Amino acid sequence: MTDRKPVADLTDADAAEELAFLAAELARHDALYHGQDAPEISDADYDALKRRNQAIEARFPALRRPDSPEGHVGAAPSGLFAPVVHARPMLSLDNVFSDEDVQDFLASVYRFLGQIPDGSIAFTAEPKIDGLSMSLRYENRRLVTGATRGDGTTGENVTANIRTIAEIPETLPEDAPDVVEVRGEVYMARSDFFALNAQMEAEGRQTYVNPRNTAAGSLRQLDATVTATRKLRFFAYAWGEMSAMAAETQYEMVAALGRWGFPINPLMARLSTLEDLLGHYRAIGLARADLDYDIDGVVYKVDRLDLQARLGFRSRSPRWATAHKFPAEQAFTHLTAIDIQVGRTGALTPVARLTPVTVGGVVVTNATLHNEDYIKGIGNAGQPLREGRDIRIGDTVIVQRAGDVIPQIVDIVLEKRPEDAVPFAFPRVCPVCGSHAVREKNEKTGKLDSVTRCTGGFVCRAQAVEHLKHFVSRNAFDIEGLGARQIDFFFTAEDPALSIRTAPDIFTLERRQQASLTKLENIDGFGRVSVRKLFEAINGRRQVALHRFIYALGIRHVGETNAKLLARSYGDYDSFATAMIAATPGSEAWEDLNRIEGIGEVVARALVEFYREPRNLDVVGRLLQEVTPLAAEPVAAASSPVSGKTVVFTGKLEKMTRDEAKASAERLGAKVSGSISAKTDYLVAGADAGSKLDKARGLGVTVLTEDEWLAMTAG
Repeated sequence: MTDRKPVADLTDADAAEELAFLAAELARHDALYHGQDAPEISDADYDALKRRNQAIEARFPALRRPDSPEGHVGAAPSGLFAPVVHARPMLSLDNVFSDEDVQDFLASVYRFLGQIPDGSIAFTAEPKIDGLSMSLRYENRRLVTGATRGDGTTGENVTANIRTIAEIPETLPEDAPDVVEVRGEVYMARSDFFALNAQMEAEGRQTYVNPRNTAAGSLRQLDATVTATRKLRFFAYAWGEMSAMAAETQYEMVAALGRWGFPINPLMARLSTLEDLLGHYRAIGLARADLDYDIDGVVYKVDRLDLQARLGFRSRSPRWATAHKFPAEQAFTHLTAIDIQVGRTGALTPVARLTPVTVGGVVVTNATLHNEDYIKGIGNAGQPLREGRDIRIGDTVIVQRAGDVIPQIVDIVLEKRPEDAVPFAFPRVCPVCGSHAVREKNEKTGKLDSVTRCTGGFVCRAQAVEHLKHFVSRNAFDIEGLGARQIDFFFTAEDPALSIRTAPDIFTLERRQQASLTKLENIDGFGRVSVRKLFEAINGRRQVALHRFIYALGIRHVGETNAKLLARSYGDYDSFATAMIAATPGSEAWEDLNRIEGIGEVVARALVEFYREPRNLDVVGRLLQEVTPLAAEPVAAASSPVSGKTVVFTGKLEKMTRDEAKASAERLGAKVSGSISAKTDYLVAGADAGSKLDKARGLGVTVLTEDEWLAMTAG
């Protein structure tokens, strides 16, 4: 694909290449979403690809491809079910994303009909259900076929599965026409989705990601008895072939569907002005948190059917309807509680417990609240956040999730705050061990640290457990078989033959087991083979790289990168430990520590404080009786072509793992980063490189293939 230049800057060659890419990419995502119920990207990312394709086609109409996404709907039927040709095509809707877009839609309707935009045309507005489109055909008032949308022309015959949905009538009343095709959405209620996931979790099975994918997958079961267990539901909102019409407007036709026994959405309204439509959109957005089903926008339709007929269709969508999408990465929900979690460094982190809501295709139940000041509406520099609005239990909140970022609360809806809501009182004692919790003061600035910390240290169970989990993690000692669940078990074990309270206990576990009658292999969840493999994994880490050892100690501010800098600078553990103990402020050792590029005063102070604590020295001393930190490998000479350079690896590498690539680069004196910035010197891009590649090109960073990188660093 070409660089993502502004459309106005594309050449004919650029446009042709990008249109080819977009056609293939959008077809692939359509197949994943509609055919396999396994989307790889969010709705927002998909919509962005569609809008770019539309913009390029508008500027280069002669380059529009026969397989243009603008001429296609959904995806081809999967082949698992018999095909059904729709009597009338099931088209999709155009999307709009802003108030201005809605205004343009209304203006286009009036303009096409040759009328002055005076509010004389009525529109319906209803929630856009996030489910699976379905067409139900009745002949002589009996259900004969249920079919998915498929590619809009041909769908899949899922009649047997449709018959398991209690809300879909088998027969229609006598006043219904002889031929009726009802169009609507099959969905799973949130309450049913969470009950299903709870059951799956209790049975030790994989849980589902969101209600939409679960509903779609349930409807495509080859065994209808499985579908019957999933509690699917249905909303009717449109029709296909009709032997006779029951009304002359959209609103009254949907009401007729309701009289015939189909569930219709109670939030549907008939409105005329832009202000009323946008007001209804915002009201539905606020009500979203209280609904028992997922929606992703509001659909507007011209109400009079004769005007719909005059307006007609484009290639894949009606001119008389559009979908006003909600921001894909935001949603409204309720804050039900604020819990305090204690991390391995003693940080007290507030976590919001939410009424579950789907945000960006993922069901969100928790969100970060960062710290005490964030809850109060105060920023890091003391500036007001959310115009100074604090966050309280019971509030209606706006939750944001972008990509893989942890969801966060970005604002509250003040007018919906309960009368009895009170400001949140941040704890002054640790909720785990009861030790005093404090906000430290920065000696230079005199300002309080934004984070409240428990002073309990290793006496605090939360810190000790989290420290152990950090110690065995991938970039530390990387002990396979000691995951979070196992650490929790060993930490809470009362039997001395099983207990692991500090890192040295990991390496004495096998000896204690050999001398005890309590055998780990006889405990539920373990077994002879798994215990043998666990001890092999532990013994395989009795020698460990120096930087891994330093990182595993869990010293505040010392991440993987700083641990590598320290290992390279001091060479072996004895030299490192001797320097840390001697590095009191003002000493030569202190000055040497602060001269290491990348190690500032904050990190230096944390290192010195760690080695001044007798309890820490005791744990490290006992650990050194069990393990040996290996001397660091010497860094390549400054003549290395990448010495001192900042390198980022992205995409799938074919000739080395990501960890091997990072280690090789660091041995050559390079600094490996996980993110692109203007300071990045090289981006090494493997297969399927994504946003980092686009950003690197935009910043003018040198991009290398894996082979080019290997050639540069050879010898």
